Amino acid sequence: MRSFVAQTRAEITMTMRRGETLLLTIGIPVLLLLFFSLTRVVSLPNAHRINFVAPGILALCVLSTSLVALSIATGFERSSGVLRRLHVTPLGQRRLVGAKIAGVLVTELIQVVVISLVALILAWRPDGSWRGALEVVAALLLGSIGFAGIGLALAGQLRAEVNLAASNGLYLVLLLLSGIVVPLTSLPLVIRRVVIALPSGAMAEALHRILGHGLAPTAADWISLAAWAVVAPLLAARTFRFD
Repeated sequence: MRSFVAQTRAEITMTMRRGETLLLTIGIPVLLLLFFSLTRVVSLPNAHRINFVAPGILALCVLSTSLVALSIATGFERSSGVLRRLHVTPLGQRRLVGAKIAGVLVTELIQVVVISLVALILAWRPDGSWRGALEVVAALLLGSIGFAGIGLALAGQLRAEVNLAASNGLYLVLLLLSGIVVPLTSLPLVIRRVVIALPSGAMAEALHRILGHGLAPTAADWISLAAWAVVAPLLAARTFRFD
């Protein structure tokens, strides 16, 4: 247990010390929250722009941390041989993976707190009850597991430099085609159906329904999030290479 706690603390410390990671996990989400809330570059369905933008940025936080930051950091650790050395220590594979997941969840908790505080300062008034709060936690958790699986699958197969490009490219695509900052109603129907099948689209849609309208996520949202939360980690576990 001590080794797990120590490794989790190390993961969080390393994340907080990386300037590029802080920019990705805190800086960019806050800047996007301010930009899309205070400008009218994109037409939004809600008269109070912050009420649409804030839930989407919360989804973006999970995307940036569980997929991009985790994938890039793990890819370079694998490339430099760090993972191979940790793999044969008493820490073991399971506790190593568990420590990485715990570090991601703590980082995301910090992100959610920061983004929520900034959004509340911008007069965000989220809808939903205590049940809605539990649904938000469930959607964020399922999305985080799914993205972590995707990120680890990329990091475990690709060279560090290739993984860096692939993770950032996927981040940009999902940012634009997921309903996070661009409403799904502005996209063609065929693309909308594809977007909901992706973890980013399902998570963003679920958060918009809960926090923006006080409604429960649809069955399609839960099915998509649950499927990715199961399939992606299994894929990562079967394909991940430590060297």
